[in-house]
Amino acid sequence: MPDSKTETPALADLYLRHSSKWRRFNADVLPMHVAEMDFAIAEPVRELIARMAHESDLGYLGPVPEVARAFEGFARDRWGWQIHKAELKIATDVGVATVEYLRANLEPGAQVIVNSPVYSGFYEWLKELKIEPVDVPLASTDAGWRLDLDGLEQAFKAGHLTLLLCNPHNPVGRAFDRQELTALAALANRYGATVISDEIHAPLTYGEFTPYLSCGPDAEETGVVITSSSKSFNLAGLKAALLITQGAKMAARADKCPPGMHWRTSILGAFAMAEAYTNGRQWLDTTVATLDENRRHLKAELERLLPEVGFELPESGYLAWLDFSKVDVTTARIFDEAKVALVPGPDMGGAAYDRWARLNFGTSKEIITEGLERIARIL
Repeated sequence: MPDSKTETPALADLYLRHSSKWRRFNADVLPMHVAEMDFAIAEPVRELIARMAHESDLGYLGPVPEVARAFEGFARDRWGWQIHKAELKIATDVGVATVEYLRANLEPGAQVIVNSPVYSGFYEWLKELKIEPVDVPLASTDAGWRLDLDGLEQAFKAGHLTLLLCNPHNPVGRAFDRQELTALAALANRYGATVISDEIHAPLTYGEFTPYLSCGPDAEETGVVITSSSKSFNLAGLKAALLITQGAKMAARADKCPPGMHWRTSILGAFAMAEAYTNGRQWLDTTVATLDENRRHLKAELERLLPEVGFELPESGYLAWLDFSKVDVTTARIFDEAKVALVPGPDMGGAAYDRWARLNFGTSKEIITEGLERIARIL
């Protein structure tokens, strides 16, 4: 059985950390923006990193079959997804894998579909490639956020044949179900489109998660999954990721990616990823249980302190997509007056989201409450 909760250091100790989250702003600012958790990492991973450093085993990354073996077992046991190891590539991180795949496979002038509101990194990666995004926004329904399949079909018909999918979705926290993904795969195959599925938050799903490539022949014919242990096991600074295909056609496209995508990967990141997927599962179960408590704590505290702020419980991850449209406040004012850093909504898709913000609840309940109390005091 997992421990009852995941350990979070005291706030004073968090301010001593070296990551951007804790160094970017002055110490009077509570950083609740960057997508990294405040929890102590899994002990097996910590021991591995310490052992490799102690043994000065910090050279360039060579062949690493341990990663393929570890993720294959993790995906099989966690999601019932059978992966062929030969179709798995190491990459520096999810962003690098996405950029290099697009660079190698897109024709000049091609455009890429995104589903706003969506992770700001998607726009940064496309800008790096001088590619214009084509927005097919998520549909906000009574049942929550959904893919706009009609809108996606129209985009495919118009010749926009690459979709950058975020599953589970950042920032809304939706884990798309098998029915939606199977329908998407059928559309993509009908129009000859490619779906690049960023599944970095998948292990933090509270219920069932469906990998895109597990959705049958249409998905295998159209899909690329890119993922990493960085978000789910709190290893963002240890650069390593995976690019996965199923089937000869998509594997051939992945083979166009430069070999440097592998060689630029951190040796610590690659072996920490293998260790996490193999021996970090109890820690992961504990962390998901803690985050489940935290998302419910956040909802209760919003109802107590900021009842007009809209919030739907995410199905995955530790990011909250908050609707401030009924409150006379902006993220800039929250930062300046409340000293709480959030991700502004427009970063996730433009002016349509100027009254929204993303908050990270991958921390202690006390810090969640502190952040909301600071915001409430300025209203």
